[in-house]
Amino acid sequence: MANGTHVLVLPFPGQGHINPMLQFASRLASKGLKTTLVTTVFISKSIYSDHPIASTSFRTISDGFDEGGFAQAKSPDIYLSTFKSVGSQSLASLIKELGDTGSPVHAVIYDGFMAWALDVAKQLGIRAAVFLTQSCAVNSIHYHVSRGLLKVPAEGSSVWLPGLPELKVWELPSLIYHHGSYPAWFDTIVNQFSNIDEADWVLVNTFYELEKEVVDWMSKIWKLGTIGPTIPSMYLDKRLKHNKDYGLQLLHPNTSACMRWLNTKPNGSVVYVSFGSFAEVGVEQMAEIAWGLIGTNAYFLWVVREPEEPKLPDNFKHMTREKGLIVRWCPQLEVLKHGSVGCFVSHCGYNSVLEALGLGVPMVAMPQWADQATNAKHVEDVWGVGVRALVDEKGIVRRETIKQCINEVIMGGERGNEIKKNSIKWKNLAIKAADHGGSSDKNIDELVAKITS
Repeated sequence: MANGTHVLVLPFPGQGHINPMLQFASRLASKGLKTTLVTTVFISKSIYSDHPIASTSFRTISDGFDEGGFAQAKSPDIYLSTFKSVGSQSLASLIKELGDTGSPVHAVIYDGFMAWALDVAKQLGIRAAVFLTQSCAVNSIHYHVSRGLLKVPAEGSSVWLPGLPELKVWELPSLIYHHGSYPAWFDTIVNQFSNIDEADWVLVNTFYELEKEVVDWMSKIWKLGTIGPTIPSMYLDKRLKHNKDYGLQLLHPNTSACMRWLNTKPNGSVVYVSFGSFAEVGVEQMAEIAWGLIGTNAYFLWVVREPEEPKLPDNFKHMTREKGLIVRWCPQLEVLKHGSVGCFVSHCGYNSVLEALGLGVPMVAMPQWADQATNAKHVEDVWGVGVRALVDEKGIVRRETIKQCINEVIMGGERGNEIKKNSIKWKNLAIKAADHGGSSDKNIDELVAKITS
């Protein structure tokens, strides 16, 4: 261990927050730090692991809802406010307990969604780094809102911010564009920046080459370090031999069925469709996706979580049994890496975007909420790795649009070939950033040196 230096890593209790921060903890452990991932009591009871992570230990704190977590709280407001009060006390108690038992905490790396964790660390005299789980572009937008530099709801038709392309107002995060839609989440996201100036370091799950201009701008404000993409090492630089998957799951993937099915399909012939662990798709939109998939010449693997299954058109599974496979969850990294997959139809959750970039898979972007519209803008217009399937006046992406976008990406043609070329370019740059001496690797080394000094 680097002088026995001990770091607590504290993600917000959701799959999309735990995964990147656990991966970052593994990277820190590979550099010699002692790392402990802290989850809530309920999450610790809900997760399972196919490959236990030997490099990181685990502890729990309470969010005030130990039996049911978020569902027990009844509303985001109640959950987030209770988590702040109970979690603050519980985290302070854990840090004191670790100190009393001979494993003192030297630094806390906390999810930006839990800005209160910085206050706890500072009260206990411990250095702290905020870990921002969204892109620098999205973080910059939320920062401008938090400082009153970008009004909500946004005025006019376009927004110009330093280091970012021109953004139409509908390309802003939905909590800004549809201001008032989810006030508790809006407050949580904007409050990431309420005390951020007091953090010792600001870490972002991106890599420098991906967002150079906005990273340079943000670096003038904070000690900023890009440390991503936080994808298991064996899918990137391959330096951490044990690091083959995320390690913890809240949903059980149907791995064998997915891989068996993909193994029977020709190279680049499959459209993989997934809207992540959180997004809910309406009945009308589900039908349009279903008929859009039928309209293409491609095979498809579609992740439809159990609560979403009743929204599928009647008899759809039976009707498409020769052409498609529908599963409740799948091992996304293994699927994206598989040679038969030629296209990823995604909600553009940031982790999914980073995985597609890191594995070189072209995308069809169908953003649902939160940061996803801004991510989709970058997928199409900035990084050139996909196309956006645009909604109609009712807010629905129609089957013809879905079919057209998929065919454009998967069937080749001038634009499709350019997208595939860009996808490989970004894949190579992501690997280079994570590898020895790459931009993210250097930033992690610098952080470790500062924590252990």
